[in-house]
Amino acid sequence: MDQISTPYSYYRGGTSKAAIVLRKDLPTTNDAELKAWILAAYGSPDRRQIDGIGGADILTSKFAVVGPSSRPDADVDYTFFQVGIDSSKVLTDLNCGNISASIGPFAVDAGLVPAVEPVTHVRIHATNFGNIIHASVPVRDGRAQVIGTQHIDGVPGYGAPIALDFRETVGGKTGKLLPTGSAFDRIDVPGIGQMDVSIVDLANLVCYVKAEDVGLAASDNVADLIGDTELMDRIEGIRLASIVALGMAPDKDSAARQGLATPWVSVVGAPANWPDFASGETHLASECDISARLFSRRNMHKAYPGTGSACLAVAAEIAGSIPHQMASRNRSAGDPLRIGHPCGVLTVRAKIGPKVAGQPTVEEASLIRTARRIADGNLYVPVDKLPWLRVVQE
Repeated sequence: MDQISTPYSYYRGGTSKAAIVLRKDLPTTNDAELKAWILAAYGSPDRRQIDGIGGADILTSKFAVVGPSSRPDADVDYTFFQVGIDSSKVLTDLNCGNISASIGPFAVDAGLVPAVEPVTHVRIHATNFGNIIHASVPVRDGRAQVIGTQHIDGVPGYGAPIALDFRETVGGKTGKLLPTGSAFDRIDVPGIGQMDVSIVDLANLVCYVKAEDVGLAASDNVADLIGDTELMDRIEGIRLASIVALGMAPDKDSAARQGLATPWVSVVGAPANWPDFASGETHLASECDISARLFSRRNMHKAYPGTGSACLAVAAEIAGSIPHQMASRNRSAGDPLRIGHPCGVLTVRAKIGPKVAGQPTVEEASLIRTARRIADGNLYVPVDKLPWLRVVQE
């Protein structure tokens, strides 16, 4: 036997893609072995991922495991993996909202939840942080509906709308919506100096900075920014400094060695006309309330993550935060937030409730995505890339 095969489905969820495997079909449950198998399946480490199913992009180098729920208040368990492209890292200390959009349809079509027409509500236990994501999946003839009239920027065409609500994902990484206890902080960034930030933990941990403070504008061409190594170093420096400020590492070097996936850094600013990364068309400043660009580990997202969008909408409702300062110039509190991102506009609804123990509560953090199954089949991995099987073969 030169290769092992594993049944899988390949899904687009929002502006991302991932292979999804049923937990019972995993080739191993050992953490180190599983990550080695995932790297081999995706063709990593290799910047082209030529010998695997990875798309050589942070948005398409994603993997998920789904199975029956391990807790009574959820319908399915979902574990997310961000697969390194030119590295051997497989990160699990984060979640992906776009891939979360595919979990409900997958659960319906895999028979993990009863199909209820016209909408099946799926409670997704996101095991990376132990939170619940609520998904409302359109269903027709016992299957997740694919065809519809919903368009989302960054994805050609139309699909059936899938509603996601991240209201129960507060504090997944730090235990608090505002980890520092404040909506606005000033931190020391080595090589830069004092930097104004807002750090918010909903769906994923995000550090917000003003675009003007890092020399960016909404009108910047994303293709140029992606290749700007000086910019990436600067943003990464802010990210590492925020880790230190949160008490997650004693210094910048220690923070770098930890290799944490989050906090992400979201650069937000006032709206301005901007070019669409996917289509090249020009979007008008009037189409959005806030411009946002998201960075993670020296990578810039070419759209905007679903989890990041939910977090940004909530942050914009918190008085004093940097997102609130930017967004409040163009909207009233409680209005849906229109986020201008590299591939268009994403609209999110957020509602903040009364404070408890000094922290705002979240009553809604919802957005609409589309998703569809692209392929089903068997995923083949050579045993010479799997040390625990190679020994058996030899």
